[in-house]
Amino acid sequence: MTPVAATVGGQAVPVAEVDARETRLRAGPLAATLPAPGTSEGRQLRRWLTQLIVTERVIAAEAAALGVTGADAPAESEVLPDATARLEIGSIAAAALADPSARAVFACVTAGLDVSDDEIADYHARNPMRFACPASTGDGWRAPPTAPPLQQVRPLIAEHLRGALRRRAFRAWLDARRAALVRLAPGYEHPGDPRQPDNTHRH
Repeated sequence: MTPVAATVGGQAVPVAEVDARETRLRAGPLAATLPAPGTSEGRQLRRWLTQLIVTERVIAAEAAALGVTGADAPAESEVLPDATARLEIGSIAAAALADPSARAVFACVTAGLDVSDDEIADYHARNPMRFACPASTGDGWRAPPTAPPLQQVRPLIAEHLRGALRRRAFRAWLDARRAALVRLAPGYEHPGDPRQPDNTHRH
């Protein structure tokens, strides 16, 4: 019987697929930074790769169900504009969103979400300097920035809050779809699962 790392909607993810993904990664430019095979950290890497593979399969199935393709996708920089956005959504979802079809699913799932004028005003009241720019004095020096009026920065705040809202919603949606569709074999649990022996995150 072919060893299985996980199933997605009843379809097997062979251990050989995880092996192949690890081999490609270890042959790439990040090879020197990766943990040694067979160590606790090496097993955690394999768990992370398994999570990425099952996430890709879940998203591919959802893309087919929703009838979206990469042609419908926003740019990666729109979905994940900076390192903070990648941290918000999580490393596995961020890696999956490198695929245009995954970004098309993101756009479809989060299309109806937006922020209110009150949320924008509240954010500006709490963070008046968030989008402030230093003012030039005209002689090569810069004056200290002053808080811009709400109307001036409203579009920037709206974009910032909308992006964060949509990333949270996509992550919650993706977590729910994985919970419904994915079953992980022993040894291929989520890296953060406290029940697996290589999880070293302790409180």
